[in-house]
Amino acid sequence: MSARSSAVPAIAPPLQDTFANTRELLEAAAELHGERDAYVEPGSRVSFAQWVSRARSVAAHFAALGVGRGDVVTLMLPSGVDYATCYAAAAMLGAVTAGVNGRLGPTETGAILRVSAPALIVHASNQPPECGVPVVDLRLLRTWYSDPGEPPVVDVDRSDPVAIIFTSGTTGLPKGAWFDADNLAASAQAAGIMSAPYDRRMTSTPFSHAGYMSKLWDQLLWGTALIIPPAPWTAAGMARTLADEHVTVGGGVPTQWAKLLELPGLDRGSFPDLRVGVVATAPASPELVERTTELIGVPLVVRYAMTESPTVCGTDPADPPEVQTRTVGRPQNGMTVQVVDDEGAVLPPGQVGRVRIKGDCVMRGYWRDAELTAAAFDSEGYLLTGDLGTFTPEGNLRLAGRSGDMYIRGGFNVHPVEVEQAIARHPLVLDAAVVGHGAPVIGEIGVVFVVPADPHRPPTLDELREWTTSLLADYKSPDHLVLVDTIPQTAMAKTDRTRLRDLLVENPPPSRTPPANARNT
Repeated sequence: MSARSSAVPAIAPPLQDTFANTRELLEAAAELHGERDAYVEPGSRVSFAQWVSRARSVAAHFAALGVGRGDVVTLMLPSGVDYATCYAAAAMLGAVTAGVNGRLGPTETGAILRVSAPALIVHASNQPPECGVPVVDLRLLRTWYSDPGEPPVVDVDRSDPVAIIFTSGTTGLPKGAWFDADNLAASAQAAGIMSAPYDRRMTSTPFSHAGYMSKLWDQLLWGTALIIPPAPWTAAGMARTLADEHVTVGGGVPTQWAKLLELPGLDRGSFPDLRVGVVATAPASPELVERTTELIGVPLVVRYAMTESPTVCGTDPADPPEVQTRTVGRPQNGMTVQVVDDEGAVLPPGQVGRVRIKGDCVMRGYWRDAELTAAAFDSEGYLLTGDLGTFTPEGNLRLAGRSGDMYIRGGFNVHPVEVEQAIARHPLVLDAAVVGHGAPVIGEIGVVFVVPADPHRPPTLDELREWTTSLLADYKSPDHLVLVDTIPQTAMAKTDRTRLRDLLVENPPPSRTPPANARNT
């Protein structure tokens, strides 16, 4: 049966206020969604009833180990059913779940353990962490699933912490943004096109990431099945998963969507249940947006979010390709987004400034760090994002980059994201990233790293400069080109500009300095 023909669930975001805490919602979801899939991963699938039953048993064991209301349970587990079961179990006890991304190094992991100060750690490695608290390994955890057990009833309300989500640590050690049940309920309310009754959502987001941790109520309210594709990723594997699991919402970076469309034999009947595709981490070209719609009949949308606010802005399937590829859309339900100058005055459309946000999806603060929390918000209660952007006259937010990523070329400010979006539209470019690099006299030059669409016919610097200057100011065109196989990414699947700068230190561009007004040098 097509997922689109499924009956509307008995609970949905308009009824979220009937639940006093996450445990009540988990129990209701187990009863009402029952044997419907909650998680599908290679080789296994778990229903809502099974998930919550396992969580009850695990919660009883957690309680026996001393975990209670307000305690932190830190998960060092791969994304999947085991992680989800522990998350639900901790919530039943009023405990707080903190996840550790498996791609992080020992320094970052150690920082997370120090900040979260867990009462219990669940891990999947052969070498358990040494931190003086109870540690449960994956094999022991799985033996608990079939144990009969009922966790103690804990007096928890919706203002109690549920999750700590750690930043990627690209500008320092990771910080832990914490969220309560009201945050998670607000995230479900603001989902928009991303959620519909009994969706089947293909996800490759690490479960420690905000894309999963903040969406627990959304999944429970809508009865969403999360589909985890086989690893490593392949276009053929993505196609099989989309078709065989009747996926309704699919996510991927532009490169993955482009490679999917290269498979032979695709048409509008290939993925009949897929109603929307989500583009993440990098801009998609207008050609990709248009081709996806024409070839397989699926609209692509863009979402703007961050660890500290997992919901901010988004585009709509009805938006034209120019909006989908040049902006991150409009503020989502319940969110206020402004662009301000250094004094906090709201700027008119067209002027670049700092993006600030307010709404119930925004974190309550950084875990056990009042100083960092105070610095994150302004006097009006807005979260200061560190992103630079501008609004279009139509009300769509266009990002210009991070305040720390901007470079100054010959006295002119250049925002890398703006340049990347322009270069990514070139037909010979599959992916691109831009960083500033120090240069004598001119201050800094722009260096573009490019993944060619065809390795046998890569673009030249002159071609990219001509292209860029046809779209943007001449001083924004790149001064140096580096061809790469892939753009390095952080553990959070964002462009790793630190690594790009390291590559330039190892292989610096020629010392020849272009004039400040150079167009073709």
